Amino acid sequence: MAKTIDLSVDLGFIQLKNPIIPASGTFGYGEEFQAFFPLDILGAFVLKGIYKNPRKGNPPPRIHETAAGLLNSIGLAGPGAEELKKIIKRTASITNTPIIVNVCGESDEEYLEVAKIFDVMEEVSILELNISCPNVKAGGKCPAQDRDHTFRLVKQIKENTQKPLMVKLSPNTHDVPAVALAAQEAGADCISLVNTFLGVAVDLKKRAPVFKNVFAGLSGPAIKPLALKLVWEVAKTVSIPVIGMGGITSGKDVLEFVLVGASAVQTGTINMAEPCASVRIIKELEETMEALSITNLSEIKGRLKL
Repeated sequence: MAKTIDLSVDLGFIQLKNPIIPASGTFGYGEEFQAFFPLDILGAFVLKGIYKNPRKGNPPPRIHETAAGLLNSIGLAGPGAEELKKIIKRTASITNTPIIVNVCGESDEEYLEVAKIFDVMEEVSILELNISCPNVKAGGKCPAQDRDHTFRLVKQIKENTQKPLMVKLSPNTHDVPAVALAAQEAGADCISLVNTFLGVAVDLKKRAPVFKNVFAGLSGPAIKPLALKLVWEVAKTVSIPVIGMGGITSGKDVLEFVLVGASAVQTGTINMAEPCASVRIIKELEETMEALSITNLSEIKGRLKL
């Protein structure tokens, strides 16, 4: 008789039915994917990053395929907080799966303002603080590129909101574990990483960069080994849950992230290439666990043998 496989995840502040969480910017506002599969199958999902006011984003081209990856320079286009509130109410009416809002800001003041707007919405389960995007008042640097800035911003958000706070980190800094520890010390309930790695694409005919902003964010299978390294280092450094992401395309990938210390994962680029990927990955995860005689994820979480 086959063993019962338990995919549930306990983050301490919320229980998820499974560890699969589509990442911000790759899953729209959730409702778009309802045509492909019921949102209820997911552990949770993260909405596209939101600022207080509507944003047009960057000029095209915005995406560029690379070997085993994707460069994007979307520029966090979005409808603004007031419109997103309406979208969230629609999405919440078709699913009970936890909704995570990805909070952005061009200044610390805007981060706080946006966080407060969604903190009072009962339809929102978690706030994900996207400190991986540039802060205009910090000279274009991401808060996540500075330990002290991370501490100040996370502390300010935690002191003024009630919902669990997930802090999304950038890999584009010299000491990611130190930034993660600063976020924890400031009160973060959870860490998510990694966001995209900075890269450049070149147009040989024009002898110029493909993107107007020159740099773009690299995601997809190409970054998985780098993401695994950083998730492993951060999971050893902090005591709060870590949500891993970076190039996940299969159930096997999910287990690799759990093995290095992740409690759950966020899937990204694969959602754009394969809209039904979540269904397949959840099925593969269960099958792989059964083949390896793993009955629940806690059995292997952080159990990488050295």
